[in-house]
Formats: sequence, structure tokens, C-alpha cells
Amino acid sequence: MRSTILCDVAIVGGGLAGSLIALALHARRPDLDVRVIEGGETFGGHHLWSFFGADVVKAHRPLIAPIVAHAWPDYDVRFPAHARTLAQAYYTVRSERLDAHLRATLPALALMTGRKVLACSATAVVLADGDRVEARGVIDARGPGDLAALECGWQKFVGQELSVTAGHGVARPVVMDATVEQLDGYRFVYLLPFSADTLLIEDTYYSDTPELDRPAIRTRIGDYASAASWTVGNPLREEHGVLPVVLGGDFEAYWRSTGKVAKAGGRAGMFHPTTGYSLPDAVRFAHLIADANDLSGAALHDLTHAHARQAWRERKFYRMLDLMLFKAAEPAERYRVLERFYRLRPGLVSRFYAGRSTTLDKMRVLAGKPPVPIGRALHALKDAS
Repeated sequence: MRSTILCDVAIVGGGLAGSLIALALHARRPDLDVRVIEGGETFGGHHLWSFFGADVVKAHRPLIAPIVAHAWPDYDVRFPAHARTLAQAYYTVRSERLDAHLRATLPALALMTGRKVLACSATAVVLADGDRVEARGVIDARGPGDLAALECGWQKFVGQELSVTAGHGVARPVVMDATVEQLDGYRFVYLLPFSADTLLIEDTYYSDTPELDRPAIRTRIGDYASAASWTVGNPLREEHGVLPVVLGGDFEAYWRSTGKVAKAGGRAGMFHPTTGYSLPDAVRFAHLIADANDLSGAALHDLTHAHARQAWRERKFYRMLDLMLFKAAEPAERYRVLERFYRLRPGLVSRFYAGRSTTLDKMRVLAGKPPVPIGRALHALKDAS
């Protein structure tokens, strides 16, 4: 028998963005009837999310603290002509902890897993089983909209969490090891030492195409481990993904592609244009919604649209850098752009990742001889939008 479920706020999509909104609303207004509608059986999928200490302001840390699984006081980067340790905190969140925390915090009635969504509007959600959810306001957090409205490069990766016999000796995260062979664009290996004998090895590419050759990349991960003299077993877990690196495009067309409904996460375009990091935006967005006085569908749409549109305007600088990376640098030489960047002051690097670069930061990044052909750099700058 079909039924209609009534609530205050319906969140469509129980990934990171949707789950954090639910947690923030519950913390601020526990009297609200909030429903999180997720097509899978768990919240957050099977993912790791990482962030830098400066990415999340002190007032927002209580929201994310319960799901932080690993923390380190510093991290490394490695390039052919430059290596460095940066004394900046780095954290990783596991989706398993997000799922457990959500279930322990919200009422069971609020968590609707295994429910496929056919369509949603500002005030209603239609489920594949015939049920309907009617809410004062609906927030769509189901992942990216129509990426054809944007000009994109691609960040793609395969990561394996591995047990290393006799230990791996990696003291801290290696956010970029670009000393590896440069293939399919800018390639680097990302390392997270979860314990003395457990290590994530993620092989990442800033590529012109979204195609992901998982078998070939798995082989390269094995080769990387062998070159480091690590003896590893079968993966404890594997994650892969293809993320947009935004060079430009039509924000309004992207927003309209998923209807006139409030949006969050990738649906709203809320991720760092260069790094793809989404957690800092998800935390800020969750607080934005929890602080709202009007949770009606129309008000939530206008609030989230205005916030996302402002972020798009403010992040033009990062899209310009993406254009230089993808359009001005030869694929095998893209690593030089990042190698030069990581010679800059730690504070500048930190603000860059947080999406809060100052005017002086931007001038410093662009100062001096560019690590790409000058003519192509000028052409990329002209195309920035």
C-alpha cells in the first residue's frame, strides 16, 4: 500500500553533504522531523574524505570531530626537484564512522535507506516503491548535476588500503608524490599511514579524459609498493573515483540542470575547483542550513543557490589556475606547476586548500616566470571565466 510521509525537511542523498546537513539540523533544532533518503543500505557509501586543519573553522569542528578516524600533525610532498614537510594538521574521515554516527545520533525513523528516488521538487520526493515524502523543504544532495554545462578536466584515482608485512615506515601523509612516472596528465601517488603496518596507496591523475583503467592502475600501485620494498597482501579495501576539475562553464545552467530545488554537495557545485576536496564545503553548507530561519522549499532553494553562486564567483582564481594546468602545460610537464606552488609559504598553501586565498596570495602565485610556456599561459588567462 502506498503511503505519504510528512516531515519538516527531506534530504535526498545520504552522502557526506546530506548526512552533515542532517546532523547539523538535529544538533541545532532537535525538534525538527528530518528524513535522510538514501538509495544504498549505508550512509556515506564506501569512501574516505580528508581535509587540512585550516579547512574547518573552530566553531564548526564539533560537527565533524565524531567522524574523524585519523589525524596527523604534518604532511609531506615530493617532486622531482623538491621535497618538503609542512607543519599543518591533516585529517581523514571514514564513511563507516559517518554511517555509525548518523545512526547513533538521529532517530531511526529519520534514516530511510534502500529507498530509490524517482524525482523530487522543492517540497516533495517521489520514491520508486510508490511512496511519497512531503516536506516543508527538500534538499537534493545526490551528487553532480549535468557536467556538460561546465568545462572540466578530470581528477581520477584508484586507492587501495594495504597491510604491509613488517611495516611501511611512512611517518606522515604524503599528499603528493610526483616523483613517479608522469602518465595520462599529472600523476602523483597519495599515501596515508593508518597504522605502522597499514597504508593507503592511491594513484591519482589530473587527466584530460574521464576514462579510468582500473586494472592498469592496480598494477602501478603494486609496482609502487614493490619499488619501496613493501610486501603487501590483498587490499583491505579499494576506492576509485573520477572527479571534475572545473575550468569554467555556465554556473546557472549547471544549477538549472537539476531543477528548482535546494541543492548541496556536488549537486550545488560545492567542491574546491582545483583539488576536488568537498568536506570543507560540506561542513560550511551544513551550518548555513542549520542557521536558517526559514526551511521552506522556496527559501532553501534561494539560500543554497545564492551561497553556491557566490562561491562560484569567488573561486574564479582557482578555475584560472586549472586552465593553466590543463591548457597551458604539456600533460607530462603539469607536475612543474605544483612543484613551484609547493615552494611557497605554508600559510599561502593552507589558505589555497581552504579556498580562502587572499589578494596577496593570488599575486604571489602568479608572480615570476610561469612554469609553463608564456604564450599558452597568457591564452589560458584570457579564457578564464
